[in-house]
Amino acid sequence: MIVDLPSTTTANISKRLVRLRSETGSMALTRVLTLVVVVDENDADAAIETANDASRQHPCRIIVVVIANRRGTARLDGQIRIGGDAGASEVVVLRLFGPLASHGRAVVTPLLLADAPIVAWWPDEAPKSPAEDPIGEMAQRRITDVSRSAGASKAPLTRLAAHYSPGDTDLAWSRITLWRALLTAALDQAPFEPVHSATVTAASDSPSGKLLAGWLAKRLACPTTLVPSRAGTGVISVRLERPSGPLDLVRPQDGTTATLSQPDQPERTIALPPRSDAECLADELRRLDPDEVYEDALRLGLPDVRFSRRTSTEAQRAGITPSVAESREDAARLRREAKVNASDAMVEAPMPENVDDADQVKKASARRLDEVRAERTKKSS
Repeated sequence: MIVDLPSTTTANISKRLVRLRSETGSMALTRVLTLVVVVDENDADAAIETANDASRQHPCRIIVVVIANRRGTARLDGQIRIGGDAGASEVVVLRLFGPLASHGRAVVTPLLLADAPIVAWWPDEAPKSPAEDPIGEMAQRRITDVSRSAGASKAPLTRLAAHYSPGDTDLAWSRITLWRALLTAALDQAPFEPVHSATVTAASDSPSGKLLAGWLAKRLACPTTLVPSRAGTGVISVRLERPSGPLDLVRPQDGTTATLSQPDQPERTIALPPRSDAECLADELRRLDPDEVYEDALRLGLPDVRFSRRTSTEAQRAGITPSVAESREDAARLRREAKVNASDAMVEAPMPENVDDADQVKKASARRLDEVRAERTKKSS
């Protein structure tokens, strides 16, 4: 259900929310937080859809502050979305016109949930210092998306580091959660050796690749190099050099499967799909305390990362980074082998005459299984 309230006030919006709750009974009162979204008119629909998807894991009140037009007279157009149009939340859209567009905090404050944490999210261009922004000041968590910032990806990260305040985070950090988890799990297995150096291959415009390199530099305390690939390719590979040989995690461009390889162990294919904005936002809504690991990667690790002058193609030819083509071929080969092994493992037992007798079915299956094992033993010998 969508209720439009043109040229209204926050008092009228609040009264209408209470009335809708009593009339429809569709809005639960157990909201865990208030999510304040600050966005331009062009990106408002996409931001609302993303927030709705994230709210299915974290029921909340979503207040969307849309900077519609800074010219003209001051006006507030409200909209309330509940039910199927609001995910597991209630959505209040506030379109600000004229001088009112510069006073988002004053408009938002009357609609905040009492005694509930506040999270602010800027889906596109974020303020220079989120913690000093009027809406950011009242939020326990402030979520930005540096990939939407104008200019080179390194400059916005430098700006975020300079103005970092506990509670800040970025969706570029959430996008590498699976990469960090896989690398951590791989290093937790034998051989337990120190990492001498790390090399990350990522797109030149990927802030996630830079944060991943910063995280490795801080956590492993080893020389870390970032090799640039073509813009738009995202994070492609990570190589960790150890005494026994390199540990490589490679995901080809636009792929959803990565290949993990290391000495004396079989190669493995691992699901590593790109994460959606809704998944990343839901991750950030799980915690309301400062993310100290993100702070370390941003402020302490990233300055220690060395940016290579080689391109990704040159680095692959020199053997500095793993070959993406070979990784793609290995993944295809592993998939073929998995299909063959699966088909070989299938056992077809002839159906007994009396199909209703469960004991006969079990005995026939057991006999057939014994025959298959005997055949395999002869072949191996």
